[in-house]
Amino acid sequence: MRFRELGKTGLMVSEIGLGAEWLERHNTEEVKEVIDACEKEGINILDCWMSEPNVRSNIGLALKGRRKKWIIQGHIGSIWEEGQYVRSRDLKKVKPAFADLLARLHTDYIDLGMIHFIDTAEEFDRVINGEFMEYVRDLKKEGTIRHIGMSSHNPEIAKMAACQGEIEMILFSINPAFDLLPPVTDLEEYFAEQYDENLGGIAPEREELYKLCEQNQVGITVMKGYAGGRLFHEQTSPFGVALTPVQCLHYALTRPGVAAVMVGFDNPGHVTEAVAYETATDQEKDYASVLASAPSHAFSTGQCTYCGHCAPCPSRIDIAMVNKLYDLAVMQEEVPGTVRAHYGQLEANAADCIGCKGCEIRCPFHVPIADRMQKTKELFS
Repeated sequence: MRFRELGKTGLMVSEIGLGAEWLERHNTEEVKEVIDACEKEGINILDCWMSEPNVRSNIGLALKGRRKKWIIQGHIGSIWEEGQYVRSRDLKKVKPAFADLLARLHTDYIDLGMIHFIDTAEEFDRVINGEFMEYVRDLKKEGTIRHIGMSSHNPEIAKMAACQGEIEMILFSINPAFDLLPPVTDLEEYFAEQYDENLGGIAPEREELYKLCEQNQVGITVMKGYAGGRLFHEQTSPFGVALTPVQCLHYALTRPGVAAVMVGFDNPGHVTEAVAYETATDQEKDYASVLASAPSHAFSTGQCTYCGHCAPCPSRIDIAMVNKLYDLAVMQEEVPGTVRAHYGQLEANAADCIGCKGCEIRCPFHVPIADRMQKTKELFS
């Protein structure tokens, strides 16, 4: 298992995590089997947004005696009311619900205290500038939460969070299908049977979000990485082709700012299926060729997705990384010092490009790589 630093939190998280939502439908023993399988494979981060009491208790029992081995994303604002989940900002309900989470998980702290599910600007303003955020600040001050996070499905709201200053990481929905869509507040639009045929390429709002998070060192953990499983079947995939779990994971993990993908596991077999990513070949990870040749909704020509399909380079340039750093650099009038420093640490950079264009032949999206290398060389010179 490989580990990545989660923004500026200092936490090293497994790049494959456990999104515990699916555990709601399992008993105590089955939940323990999944968590045991995750721990055996090196997974060390889990997300628990669910307010349902039994699943919280089952996760807590499974973690008993090994709490310190796990990094927990626990949500603030997810409550259980009259037998069902409710999203709430009423502190009279939120506080006991969060106390219940701590009690059922048998812990006195949550590593990542997540402001739960904000998808509109109005609610973001109300939460950040109101008593809810004061409560979150108090939790951090007293050590009940170690870091402040937020979950969202809307890239415009996630960008607001990335610039807020106190929010250190974001749980955001990322997969090739969702990335085509502009900001929406109705989640049903993400799971529509068909998308607008005019859609093509990563929505600029999403592309900007990922770069902004990397630039501001706001870590991203990913939800909906498989789009609820719809990407595994050509009949339900908006591209008209099926992707594998490994390809979906590689797509999410090649977005700037992403540290971990929180995968929903129904059984230990699903854990094995996901961690196969860690030993997968480049060919098995290759989502780019599939998307570029898909019968519908293919990504835009000329748009770099940092897939790494361009490798190997005879000059040993990490082309995907150089492209990523170039895109981060041009976001501002002057190249940020951190980006320049990262670029300077590369074993080989754009100045080493010999213009052979072998990378361009291999690029599924026909990115003019040699031209970008020249622009990068000039920008960083």
